[in-house]
This record gives sequence, structure tokens and C-alpha cells, in this order.
Amino acid sequence: MSTEPLRCAGALIVDDEGRLFVQRRSADRRIFPNCWDIVGGHLEPGEDVGDALRREVTEETGWTVSHVLGHVGDYRYVADDGLERLESDWLVRVDGDLARPTLEAGRHTEFRWLAADELDLLDEHRDVNDGLIRRIAEEAFAALRSIGL
Repeated sequence: MSTEPLRCAGALIVDDEGRLFVQRRSADRRIFPNCWDIVGGHLEPGEDVGDALRREVTEETGWTVSHVLGHVGDYRYVADDGLERLESDWLVRVDGDLARPTLEAGRHTEFRWLAADELDLLDEHRDVNDGLIRRIAEEAFAALRSIGL
């Protein structure tokens, strides 16, 4: 069995108002159940981060990545399943109807566009993800400010 962490890619989708897209994971998910989360997932064998970003955005929302705006950060964590992950997160713009994502049935139950002053929402179920999603969102908003958005 490999001792390398699982590689993941995360997309912080930004709208024209500078808000971030978040979606609630269903209550029966093995990792981060019932938590607000960003779009993303594991890299498939032979897949690079950019390809994984595009695939995950389409799978989880029905949208397509139009631009990668910049790197937010790399995060190493151990999830509820005991497996270590190394996640690379990116700010992206997408094409599609931003008011009507196609959420993955059974995996996500609702979505929101989150403004920088609404980060407290991500403290809900903070114990499950140890505040990871909030930290990622805070760094994403800082990255947006640094590029003037």
C-alpha cells in the first residue's frame, strides 16, 4: 500500500461579484458529511491537476472551466477515513448558468454563493473538517484581493 498522500484538486469558483461557490455535502458522505465544501476531488490515475479541476467542476456543477485565475494553496490533511490527502486549490471562472448548477444527486444537497463577509457559514460543523474549508475560503478571498478582484 502506498504511503504517498492521495492527490486532490479543488476549484474555488468565482462569480462576477467576487463571491465563491460552495455546496453542502450530503449527510451520508464518508468525508465531511453535511459540511459546506468547495468543488473538487481526487486525481484519477495519470491525470494532472488542471485536468482534474476541469473534470470535477463539470461533474459537480455541470459548468465548464473558462479561466484559471490563480493558485490559492496546497493543503495536507487527514480526513475522517484516516487517509492523508494533498489538495491543490485554484481560483477559477466558469461558463454556464451560475444560478442553476447541476449538483451531483446524492452527493450534494444545496449550494450558495458566499461573500467575504459570510465566512461564518463555513464554521457550521467545523469540528468535522477542523476549519479547513474556512481557511481555504479565507485564502481564496485574499488571493482575489491580491489580483484586484
